[in-house]
Amino acid sequence: MDTPSRSIPGTQAVARAARLLRLVTASGEEGAGLQELAHSADLSRSTAHRLLSALRVEGLVDRDEESGKWMPGPELFLMGSVAAARYDITALARDIVRSLAVKTEESAFLSVRRADETVCLLREEGSFPIRSFVLSEGVRFPLGVASAGLAILSFLPDHDVDAYLERHPELSERWGRTHRSDPLRTRLAETKERGYAINPGLIVEGSWGMGAAVFDRSGARSGR
Repeated sequence: MDTPSRSIPGTQAVARAARLLRLVTASGEEGAGLQELAHSADLSRSTAHRLLSALRVEGLVDRDEESGKWMPGPELFLMGSVAAARYDITALARDIVRSLAVKTEESAFLSVRRADETVCLLREEGSFPIRSFVLSEGVRFPLGVASAGLAILSFLPDHDVDAYLERHPELSERWGRTHRSDPLRTRLAETKERGYAINPGLIVEGSWGMGAAVFDRSGARSGR
């Protein structure tokens, strides 16, 4: 999917609110605190609180009175249920992902591309006693970070890769020196030649991952 234009007048508040919604959704059942959300969204505490409070009035987020953490709201669930009829592919993929988990005894995942990120839609646990908790439903990573995003980015046209890296010079600052342009481009070339991506513990030490892009019947990229 293309990245929405940031130059449209009057969209800053919408973009900020949408960013907070994504962060709250990614926090899962545990929720996230105001400080954490403000930092991740690059907002002041007061701005984040004002936007979250407005979203709460609309039912899009909720706040646990005991912990103070923010969580997805009931209206967001209703919207998601309606949107799922058009966008949900988990019914098609669940048996395949479960089969991978059974055969490999490792956790298996399905992530899809959303603009400049990947978002995890499915997680199936394997039987191996040591499990990774880096990825679960709703967690997002930038393209090129984690095995799914590396696999997807590697099969995009070169000009799209160039444009993506120009838009996100902050990758190395947040995710480490291995995500600078040159080493990332090297991994992208290796992934494309190999046919699948390998993440050798670049996000969490000792937690390795493998990922492959899914193509449609014509051989075109589906963005999964």
